[in-house]
Amino acid sequence: TTHYLFIVVVAVNSTLLTINAGDYIFYTDWAWTSFVVFSISQSTMLVVGAIYYMLFTGVPGTATYYATIMTIYTWVAKGAWFALGYPYDFIAVPVWIPSAMLLDLTYWATRRNKHAAIIIGGTLVGLSLPIFNMINLLLIRDPLEMAFKYPRPTLPPYMTPIEPQVGKFYNSPVALGSGAGAVLSVPIAALGAKLNT
Repeated sequence: TTHYLFIVVVAVNSTLLTINAGDYIFYTDWAWTSFVVFSISQSTMLVVGAIYYMLFTGVPGTATYYATIMTIYTWVAKGAWFALGYPYDFIAVPVWIPSAMLLDLTYWATRRNKHAAIIIGGTLVGLSLPIFNMINLLLIRDPLEMAFKYPRPTLPPYMTPIEPQVGKFYNSPVALGSGAGAVLSVPIAALGAKLNT
C-alpha cells in the first residue's frame, strides 16, 4: 500500500510541476507565439517524470499512465475556464500520450534497458511531441481572435499578444521545437535517472 501511495503522491506533484513548466503556454493566446518554449519544457519534463516512474516501478506503460494523469488535469482546467464563460478553445490541451507511448514502447522493446530508454525514448519524445502539438494547435478556431477578444485577467500589459507578420516564417516552429526538445530531453532525463539511482 505504501508503495502505491508513494507513486500516487509523486505522480500528482510531478504532474503539477510539468504543467507549471509551461502553464501560460496552455492558453491559446500564447500557444502559437511560445511554441518552441513549450516544446522544450514539455518534452523534457515528460521524459524526466516518465523515466523516473519507469525506473521506480520497472513497468512499461508507466509513462503513458503519467501522461494520462496530466491530460486529465488539463482537461479539468479547460472545463473550469469553459464554465466561467470562456470559449471551448481558450485552453489548448497538450498531446502528451502518444509521445509517452513511444517512450514506453522503447523501454519494453529494449528489455527494460534504462540507458536505451533515456537516449532512444528521450529522442523520440523530443521529436514527436512538437509535431503532435502543432497538429493539435492547427485545430483551434482562430487563436488570434480569441487572444484579443478574451484576454486573461491575470495577463500583465507587457505580455499583450502581438499579431505576427503573416508569411514571415524564416524558421519552422516545428523544426525548432523538435530539435531543441530532442537535444535537451536526453541529458536532462539522464541526470534525473542518475539522481534516482
